[in-house]
Amino acid sequence: MKVTIILWIFLIYCYSVTGQTRTELEQQRNEALKDIEYLDNMLEKTSVEKSESMNELNMIRRKLNLRENVIYGLMEEQELLEGRMELNKLAIDMMESDIDILIKEYEKAVKHAQKISKGNPELAYIMASKDINQGYKRMKYLQQVAKYRRREAEIILDLKNEVEENREKLEGDLIKISELKKTEERQKDNLNREQRRQRSIINQLSQKEKELKQELAKKRRIAEEIEKEIERIIEEERRRNEMNTLTPDEMIVGEDFSNNKGNLPWPVERGVITSQFGLHEHPVIKGAQINNIGIEITSGTKEVARAVFKGKVMSVFGITGGNMAVIIRHGKYLTVYQNLINVKVKPGDDVKTKEYIGDVYFEENEKSIIKFMVYEEKEKKNPEEWLAKKR
Repeated sequence: MKVTIILWIFLIYCYSVTGQTRTELEQQRNEALKDIEYLDNMLEKTSVEKSESMNELNMIRRKLNLRENVIYGLMEEQELLEGRMELNKLAIDMMESDIDILIKEYEKAVKHAQKISKGNPELAYIMASKDINQGYKRMKYLQQVAKYRRREAEIILDLKNEVEENREKLEGDLIKISELKKTEERQKDNLNREQRRQRSIINQLSQKEKELKQELAKKRRIAEEIEKEIERIIEEERRRNEMNTLTPDEMIVGEDFSNNKGNLPWPVERGVITSQFGLHEHPVIKGAQINNIGIEITSGTKEVARAVFKGKVMSVFGITGGNMAVIIRHGKYLTVYQNLINVKVKPGDDVKTKEYIGDVYFEENEKSIIKFMVYEEKEKKNPEEWLAKKR
């Protein structure tokens, strides 16, 4: 019985951990499916226009990545359920074994009690005591025996109920696994279809290599201009203060910004990351690389840009072919918002979290793309790690 109790405690712990993990997996899957649906709507408009572009390819690639994550999550969920089923089977086997032992012991105790009561009734047993004290002890003993028998019967009943509940869980898990497998197959079919579309777009874009190289050169030029402006701001501040120390208020803002890593609001209300941070192989131009200093968030509607955290506007400047950029300082951190129009802030302005700073340029193909960057002084950071997972 002790072994079963220990196992049962372990099983309860496993169920709680499994349940929590399954909830997290379901939340991640739902978020990914929302983004996939959002991308589908934007791609549908693009396909009507018949204008293949790098942005469309980026959306397809992002959708493929999200779809693969959904499939992987479904497989993980199945493994968790299968593991829980194995634990349930083990629990049922051990509880049934304990029930058999308890029933046999209970039967023996009942038969023994019947034999005693025939030859020596309980009342006679008490009355035959030497004195009141012994009679009291015998009465308490008989009560304990009766209580023990009742408790044994209750334990047997409880274990039988537990076995039944676990069988129901097994049946429920089997149904869930079947549903998950069907969902996984549907997602794989969608993935194959999207992979074919990606190959088709790459083939069509490969015929526009000259245009793509010009677009890549433009992105590099914009990145260089932004980095030069960041360097100018930092150098200017250093000249103003040779020690380059922050004021106490600025230090607090910087610490607050750092403490909110992974929880910052998005710079736009709605959108999907279609170009990720860092060095990547160009999907079309062989041997070429894309070095993203930030991320691109694509939206299918007109969007306003908003500050992701409180801070001070350090710079507002125009970029040839890239509209306007705004740089906001948050202590020792800087955030950059590029591809804006109708900018509503100016250098020196204090801004609050989610404050409107300008409009994201809305393209003719009914998409707006904001380019968002995070710096710790001159060091580039991956903005995706700073933004909240849910928005």
